[in-house]
Amino acid sequence: MPIQLPRSFQKSDEKSKDKDSELTPQEIVAELDKYIIGQKAAKKAVAIALRNRYRRRRVPPELADEIAPKNILMIGPTGVGKTEISRRLAKLTSSPFLKIEASKFTEVGYVGRDVESIVRDLVRMGVDMVRQEKIEEVKEKAETNVEERLLDVLLPPLRRRDNSVTEDEFQRFQETREKMRKQLRDGLLEDRLVEIEVKEKAAAPFEIFSSAGVEEIGIQIQEMLPGFLGGKPKKRKVKVFEAREYILDEEQRRLIDMDQVARLAIERVEHSGIVFLDEMDKIAGRESGHGPEVSREGVQRDLLPIVEGTTVNTRYGLVKTDHVLFIGAGAFNVAKPADLIPELQGRFPIRVELTSLNKEDFVRILTEPENALIKQYMALLATEDVRVEFTSDAIDEIAQVGEDVNRDAEDIGARRLYTIMEKVMEEISFKAPNVKAKHIHIDRAYVQDQLKDIIKDQDLRRFIL
Repeated sequence: MPIQLPRSFQKSDEKSKDKDSELTPQEIVAELDKYIIGQKAAKKAVAIALRNRYRRRRVPPELADEIAPKNILMIGPTGVGKTEISRRLAKLTSSPFLKIEASKFTEVGYVGRDVESIVRDLVRMGVDMVRQEKIEEVKEKAETNVEERLLDVLLPPLRRRDNSVTEDEFQRFQETREKMRKQLRDGLLEDRLVEIEVKEKAAAPFEIFSSAGVEEIGIQIQEMLPGFLGGKPKKRKVKVFEAREYILDEEQRRLIDMDQVARLAIERVEHSGIVFLDEMDKIAGRESGHGPEVSREGVQRDLLPIVEGTTVNTRYGLVKTDHVLFIGAGAFNVAKPADLIPELQGRFPIRVELTSLNKEDFVRILTEPENALIKQYMALLATEDVRVEFTSDAIDEIAQVGEDVNRDAEDIGARRLYTIMEKVMEEISFKAPNVKAKHIHIDRAYVQDQLKDIIKDQDLRRFIL
């Protein structure tokens, strides 16, 4: 029996507001190119997977329910962009995104995280995401309510036992209130002390191990026994700017329907959720037959239903994982994808190999992306009024050192550049607040001078870079 899709996923003449409906695969790749250098094959694969979600929403509901996401397995060394591609993809589409290491999980029956916690964490993120969107929607109304409540505290309404207030008294009160409103908006009353009633913050929810896995029960207990975990109201004297924060938080909670938030979050997770399973190669392997032990194959078998499509019970309700996109990743330098159990292999039909980075890639990584390392250091030092310029030969030297160290030691991809750049900029960063020369020129000679001892000493290079 086909499952009816939510209205937001049925065919509609109205233009969808979802970002992935507005981006073609080419545009998705172009957006990823702004932050990730190279890896065209991986970008192309995720762009197609994302666009297929939009296409699925446009087919008849009976067929849409049968179209499963084409999960992707990224194969490549560390530091080449596997995680970053997935994270940027989720950001592009405002999708709930969870990055988790597959090696954290253990087989059912052993102490450790169970695989269903993936879905519970994803739903929690979805709820936070939808709640923030709802906060933006009610922002204007909440701020208006906060202003009125602050005015009520600063200038309490006229009250008499016999409820007799003359017209003149009421008029004078309104004029005074409006004057105070103007002062409040102009920020003239920010440091005035006011007495407000606030609720103590609830203690952090604690966790228990249950047959369903690790679950937080703090909120459920608080609902049954108010005040048990905090939330008891009390009066406090605070300044107006602090009172505004307390009242705004209360107003937002009052205006937002959390039942609706939970419902929308579950819908978004079920149809737009992305799970990035890192270190898949660490759980690749078959049974060794050496007696009872926490087996890698056992973890794979526990993961299988989640990837395949199952229903998980969460605090916010039942969640189906049939259409959650799973992106697996691993170096697979010892184990191979073929070492995964056949059923799990079949659930990752798209295999993409990411290539190691060379000197040319490093040069581009240092300069081209919008969050390039060199741009980051220039922006950081600009806060101290220090202007730093890198010559092309300095960038070339940093890239060359990165390639050489990756080749001679362990290949950690672009992460090597972080270590090298920190070493190159160490002296400047240390002296920046008191340096007299506010314009610093970094060339190849400077880079070589900062790294000369490390480059010469192979053992030192292994430990420091």
